Amino acid sequence: MNSRSVTGESRLLIDGHLVGARSGETYDNIDPATEQSLGTTADASLADVDLAITAARRAFDETDWSTNHAFRRRCLEQLVTATEEAAEEFRRIDTAEAGRPYVRTLGSVNRNIPTLGIWAELAGGYDYEQSLSTFRTPGQGLLRREGYGVIGAIFTWNCGFYLNVMKIGPALAAGNTIVVRPAPETPWQTTRFGRLIAEKTDIPAGVVNIVTSQRPDVAEALTLDPRVDLVTFTGSTTVGKKIMAQAAVTMKKVHLELGGKSAAIMLDDVDLETSVPLVIEPLCFNAGQTCSALTRLLLPRSRYAEGVELARASLSAVHVGDPWDPQCGQGPQISARHRDRVLNYIEMAKRDCRLVLGGGVPKSLMRGYFIEPTVFADVPPDHTIAQEEIFGPVLAVVPYEDEEDAVRIANDSIYGLSGAVHSKSTQRALDVARRIRTGQVAVNGVLSNGPFGGYKQSGIGREVGVWGFEEFLETKSIGLPGNGN
Repeated sequence: MNSRSVTGESRLLIDGHLVGARSGETYDNIDPATEQSLGTTADASLADVDLAITAARRAFDETDWSTNHAFRRRCLEQLVTATEEAAEEFRRIDTAEAGRPYVRTLGSVNRNIPTLGIWAELAGGYDYEQSLSTFRTPGQGLLRREGYGVIGAIFTWNCGFYLNVMKIGPALAAGNTIVVRPAPETPWQTTRFGRLIAEKTDIPAGVVNIVTSQRPDVAEALTLDPRVDLVTFTGSTTVGKKIMAQAAVTMKKVHLELGGKSAAIMLDDVDLETSVPLVIEPLCFNAGQTCSALTRLLLPRSRYAEGVELARASLSAVHVGDPWDPQCGQGPQISARHRDRVLNYIEMAKRDCRLVLGGGVPKSLMRGYFIEPTVFADVPPDHTIAQEEIFGPVLAVVPYEDEEDAVRIANDSIYGLSGAVHSKSTQRALDVARRIRTGQVAVNGVLSNGPFGGYKQSGIGREVGVWGFEEFLETKSIGLPGNGN
């Protein structure tokens, strides 16, 4: 096998069958590093999504999938085994269709597979019925948790395998059925996952359906169709608002993991030489296309010049280029359109801010959608590049006066997804972290393994562990006379 050869899955998964679009239409899956087609993918229409929703509705209403917890656990354990066996395929697909450096796919694929095992354990071991007395509620009764029904899942393109795990996994574990529309730019991560479900597990027909499409109305159908009970979406805040409005027509629950403009605060006592690279180098791992990326670096004025130089030095050492190269630290943007969007932000910032590094397309990379790691200094806190999510390898370095000013700047955002605080004193950093209005904060480089999600316009709901599992469970209160006998 050629070291760069990648084989994807072009078909949809509808009602247990791997099929082409009813229209026969396909579209090219483009490699963002070469601008060449990797192969084709079925281009579903409204007719296909209707069949998928019909199948999911029947599987939830007419089978015991939602109530047979032990069976769900066994099916998900089968999926864990299947994904472990196919992990190398998923890594190669991630590099080929998303441009993620191959050396980074151990994190994007292999380290996420065990999470499927967590969902499997919860499917069979969660306490779906509890006495209301457990909650010190007057009266007799039961608190029952059960699946919502049909889930519509809409994915963005920056972390396909992770989203398979974090959306499909808990939705199934909780007893739901699902229709997935992956991002048209990165379809194969999900279609290959669908093929494993069809061929390697006992998950019944109709429980999982996957429809790939370039057409916006296919995703819209999942938000509007009354047979869909919950919509889960990961992507931009702009699109999330549209989904929320569309879902409101039929009062669907929405679970939204959206954008971010996260700040990393360096307190004045910190070891900048260690902390600055630790904070900013991950910005390039996925070419800045990560919602939780720390794209604002807040430095005390007393140490500002030192911090700016360390930021420049750190990102100047990142090797941009062929994502299959073992030395690659940053691959391409996902598409020409997105590359141009990022470049527009950079050109705008050049008028008002001090360009320290990068600022364009690498001269040695005329093919592919590449952008240089870019650092701007002297960025006003209210500047566009300090307020809007660029989703590219662009760092805004912002000075602050004191701790109060740093907290104010960090919180001055419509977003509230992530953040970081660094100090020689863990307690001091923790005190600041408690004041940051975001869903997660790393103290001295340590991220928690707790729930992930955002404040403000960064989303609604949480992922990871039991918190993510319970997002897909409805709550029922059952009153009982006497002792319930």
